[in-house]
Amino acid sequence: MTPRPTRPRLPAWSATLTWKAAVFITVMCCALAALLGALVHVSVTRQTVNSAREKALSRLTSVTRTYEAGEPLPRFAGLDAPGLPEPLRALALRGRRGTMVADFDGRPTMWAAGPADGRTLVARVDYTLSQNTITNLDQAILGSSALAIGATLLVGAFAVTRVTRRLHLTARVARRIGAGDLDARVNDPRAKGPSRPQDEVATVAAALDTMASTLQDKLLSEQRFTADVAHELRTPLTGLSAAAELLPESRPTEMVRERVRTMRTLTEDLLEISRLDARTEQVDLAVHPLGPLVAGVVRASGAQCEVRIVRDVPVETDRRRLERVLGNLVANAHRHGGPPVVLTVDGPTVTVRDHGAGYPAYLLEHGPQRFRTEGGGKGHGLGLTIAVGQSAVIGAGLVFGDAPDGGALARLTLPAYVPDGTSDRGLGEPDGRSPDSPSPGGRPPGTHPP
Repeated sequence: MTPRPTRPRLPAWSATLTWKAAVFITVMCCALAALLGALVHVSVTRQTVNSAREKALSRLTSVTRTYEAGEPLPRFAGLDAPGLPEPLRALALRGRRGTMVADFDGRPTMWAAGPADGRTLVARVDYTLSQNTITNLDQAILGSSALAIGATLLVGAFAVTRVTRRLHLTARVARRIGAGDLDARVNDPRAKGPSRPQDEVATVAAALDTMASTLQDKLLSEQRFTADVAHELRTPLTGLSAAAELLPESRPTEMVRERVRTMRTLTEDLLEISRLDARTEQVDLAVHPLGPLVAGVVRASGAQCEVRIVRDVPVETDRRRLERVLGNLVANAHRHGGPPVVLTVDGPTVTVRDHGAGYPAYLLEHGPQRFRTEGGGKGHGLGLTIAVGQSAVIGAGLVFGDAPDGGALARLTLPAYVPDGTSDRGLGEPDGRSPDSPSPGGRPPGTHPP
């Protein structure tokens, strides 16, 4: 089977509106210049040729009278003159008069010929001046057309660039809004004043600003609702937890205490998510060796994990938040994946790999979603959502994927640490905690359900 030939791909810049507008303006200007130039050329050439033809026929009439009077013919006339074009000679021999432009002695000449006693009587008019007039006119048409095309192209490019610049600004603001910057606005001046006429770009910009404001208001309302609910739940949960501790030891008591702990953990996670959504978190940066920090997270979680250190490097990050991210990834791998769970440190990159069924398709396509369930089971929700949010706070990249040979794989890439020689901070926290100590608050990382 013969493979179908692939069409060559055009460069990316050829799809831009500026390029398309420039091509359209150029083509239209060339077509208009060609049309006007052709009309002017035809009109002037017709007038010039008619004037020369009338002059040649007038001379032929005068020469005919001279010939009939038996007087000598002038130097611009003759019988059967050499150089006479054959079509004009044949026309005269048939008894008709005619004119024709042809060269004579290397110069353009307007010939006029008529019958004279079975011979051809000829009169000539120098056509050089008329020919030069037409040539100069053609050159002037080409020059003025090129100048007009260039000027029109510059003006058109300037006008189109102003429009495309505003479109690019609107697109950049839309991308910023899509990335989470809900304060971004186009603020097109044409869309602010109701008395100013609005073009289509201003209408799109105003619609985008309105959409962003509405979306921001809705998200802020949801964030406030989440934070308020979590705050309101803390007080009754604290009382419920204290009451559960007073119950006599029994299986129902253990179930009540377990549900209370789950509710407290869920409430704390909701508060953390509300803080992340508000984008008010502050980082406490310090330099840490990444390998021992990862090993400490595994020990604090109490889970069976294999730690592989391919290349250990120091990283400048917020240790507490990094422990939170790694702890949630480890807990998620044990809860929803399959053993063995392997953590690999390779430079500033940490991968958490399990050997289960892998991440759900919706998570790989859209990322973690809060309280999302898959197949009726407990899905990836708050734990991975917090991991993504805390990764963004410390400037790390967290990517979810499936390993080629099966299993889920999360890759956390921290910003590379480049010593500048001006910092006197050593490896470890400023408060002197060792890399393997648990997180502040007495709660080991990774204990919150993903």
